[in-house]
Amino acid sequence: MSSLTTGEIYDRLSLAVERRERVALATVAATYGATPQREGARMLIFEDGRMLGTVGGGCVEAEVFAEARQVMRSGEPGLFRFELTAETDAGEGAGDVCGGVMEIFIEPWPRKN
Repeated sequence: MSSLTTGEIYDRLSLAVERRERVALATVAATYGATPQREGARMLIFEDGRMLGTVGGGCVEAEVFAEARQVMRSGEPGLFRFELTAETDAGEGAGDVCGGVMEIFIEPWPRKN
C-alpha cells in the first residue's frame, strides 16, 4: 500500500460516499514500541477489497482488513489493538517483526444516522 496525504484520503472517502460505496476508514490512534507507522496514518478499505493508503503493511493490514469488513457489516465503529509479534506476522516478511503494539480506530462510511 502506498502512503497518501490526509487530504488525498479524505478526497477519496468523499468520492466513495458520493458514489454510495461502502468503505471503512482505519486510523492509527496510538502506538507503543516499534511500529511500522505513526499515529495519524490512515487507510481506506473498500467493500470490494481495494485498499488505499497504509497503516503499516504486511500482517497488520491483513488483520485491519478483516476487522474493517466486520465494521462495514455491523455499521459500528471500533478501536482495535494489534500486537506486532512473530506469532501475528507469520506470513510474508515474517522476518520484519517490529514487536510494538498499534491501536487502530476503524469507522464505516457512510455512517449510521
